[in-house]
Amino acid sequence: MTVDVHPTAVLHPEAKIARGVRIGPYAVVGADVEIGPGSSLAAHTVLLPGCRLGRNVAVEAHAVLGGTPQDFDFAGAASTLVIGDGTMVREHVTIHRSSKPGGETLVGRECLIMAASHIGHDCRLGDQVVVTTQAGLAGHIEVGDQAVLGGQAGFHQHVRVGRLAMVAGKSRTDKDVPPFLVAEGIPCRARALNVVGLRRSGVPPDTRQRLKQAFRLLYRSQRNTSQALEAIRRTVEADELVEHLVAFVEASERGIVPGGRAVPASRR
Repeated sequence: MTVDVHPTAVLHPEAKIARGVRIGPYAVVGADVEIGPGSSLAAHTVLLPGCRLGRNVAVEAHAVLGGTPQDFDFAGAASTLVIGDGTMVREHVTIHRSSKPGGETLVGRECLIMAASHIGHDCRLGDQVVVTTQAGLAGHIEVGDQAVLGGQAGFHQHVRVGRLAMVAGKSRTDKDVPPFLVAEGIPCRARALNVVGLRRSGVPPDTRQRLKQAFRLLYRSQRNTSQALEAIRRTVEADELVEHLVAFVEASERGIVPGGRAVPASRR
């Protein structure tokens, strides 16, 4: 299978394009770009130097990938943007390469980056992450596997969002969101355990129950964070996901989002 390139597309001769790639009208592919087998670029997409696309990555119209970091300290050093196999990047998305010499911005496998969202320099997204329309991620943000970031939500630089967490649309997040939680609000607050997401991902009922216990101790027991973690260790039966939750909170440098009332079903 050969490369299918529209005659109006502009490809740098040093770009590395695998077999089976499709490139649409007026797309621009710069130097030092690599595109894996089966990937596709729709009309007017732009891949700037440093882009690395895996297998079967779909980039829709007017997306701009690998842009220069929006960082006053950036001195123009070579860096990369890496996008994993099977990820879909929708219309008008912007993702910037790393601001560090030799560094990388990373989007994992099988992610869905919806229209007009922005992922800043040095962000690291895990696998199967959903970034919903017009969400904005500042630099150096870490997002765990299977997290869902709501539409028009804003994330402060250096924030972490844990695995299987869900942040509701239009939220303002300036502290870490622990894994397995639903968070929402301005400022963002932890509202509940992400029971639906846990169930859909195959987490068994006994583990979900332990995570519920841990959530109550962390956010409903009137303990401070250190006291809540100690109570979780003492009273919640040992479990890999509970340990993951505890380790995430312990590693937080910004602090975790505070608790708040559960979100009514009509607002989820």
